[in-house]
Amino acid sequence: MKEYDLLVIGTGNAGSITAMKCKKAGWRVAIIDDRPYGGTCSQRGCDPKKVLVKAAELIDWNKRMHGKGIVEDSKIDWPELMAFKRTFTQSIPEDTEEKFGKVGIDLYHGKALFQSETELRVCNDVLKGKFILIASGAEPVKMGIEGEEHLRKSDDFLELDILPKKIVFVGGGLISFEFAHIAARAGAEVHILHRSERALKHFDPDLVKSLINYSRKLGIHIHLEVAVNSIEKCGDAYIVHAEQEDRVVDLQADLVIHGAGRAPVLDMDLEKGNVGRNKQGVRVNEYMQSISNPHVYAAGDAASTNAPPLTPIATTESHVVASNLLKGNYKTADYPIVPSVVYTVPKLASVGMSEKQAKESGKKIYVKAQNTTEWFTHQLTNEGAAAFKVIIDQDDGVVLGAHLLGGVAEDLINYFALAIRFQIPVDDLKKMPFAYPTAASDISYMV
Repeated sequence: MKEYDLLVIGTGNAGSITAMKCKKAGWRVAIIDDRPYGGTCSQRGCDPKKVLVKAAELIDWNKRMHGKGIVEDSKIDWPELMAFKRTFTQSIPEDTEEKFGKVGIDLYHGKALFQSETELRVCNDVLKGKFILIASGAEPVKMGIEGEEHLRKSDDFLELDILPKKIVFVGGGLISFEFAHIAARAGAEVHILHRSERALKHFDPDLVKSLINYSRKLGIHIHLEVAVNSIEKCGDAYIVHAEQEDRVVDLQADLVIHGAGRAPVLDMDLEKGNVGRNKQGVRVNEYMQSISNPHVYAAGDAASTNAPPLTPIATTESHVVASNLLKGNYKTADYPIVPSVVYTVPKLASVGMSEKQAKESGKKIYVKAQNTTEWFTHQLTNEGAAAFKVIIDQDDGVVLGAHLLGGVAEDLINYFALAIRFQIPVDDLKKMPFAYPTAASDISYMV
């Protein structure tokens, strides 16, 4: 048995920050991962996805500008694009291990399983920790359908050497929409099957409707209120068996991708460690500490909190855990206003209150919404879908929420996040002379 002050399960943001801080404070620290070191965001999520999204954007810009000064068509060379993507990801595991090794953190490769409240088994090693941090991330939720083993993960899509001709995405969440837009721009026939009438449920329904309508014009087949019952392998292809009301829907595809949500990775014999959990993750108190085992903390997607499963949230929680481990429980997670972005083309972004939340809050609100495809910012590149919805507190004169659709949404949403976080008066936003002509210079017309 090897003894440590801290055992960390997971090498992404939620785990690595705590591990580094505690090691620098002189603690004996070990870190464990059964996947390549570096976590999801940098290797199998946000960063590599953005590389592919940028290529899809270039294709989209080109097509939109035909007849407006651009004459040659362009297309994506998928193997070449994937090779480019790997220049951002292939060195991450080795670089991460080197970073941990340089400061003296012990590295373990394999699945961590609880043996007791303070002990973990990793392959043939038994590790004892004064404290244990669970920062194991998330994975596709189990759907419980026949043929579920034929579903591929988002990780698999990001490693495709050849893009299949026909892809079905099961579920109408971020992963499905983002990858569908990429694949469609690369020439694939794409279908999204979503069991309810509302896709992308965490985003403004009016802007989602606009995005869906535009996606369909691009050739993306979006099937709402379609429940997938089973997936059958047929030679080199797959048949997705589904139903819509009483109508049978069968789709053949070369690849079927899971996009129906994610759940925390907690298959580590938690009961042996007396670690309580629910569907959202490890049950923790305000200090990110397990409510049933004081030796255990959790952060990121593995922790059950009210915060959204976003990388900045995982970073915030890891800093909180480090502070509480080093100085005793005193710091609570003060979650900042964090924007969310769906990296479709165009993008969909949201921050703060939804229109429904604002109306239910009892505040006196004003909702300003408009289609902006004819605004100069969007006419410049002939955008086919652009709109906004901003919710304002009339009594306090501040922004409560902002929801954007358009090519500049991913950057513009940050201005609104800043305004909400620091309660910048709407009158001040109107008076702010942003550089012109830029997307930010539109803000005064949006509030």
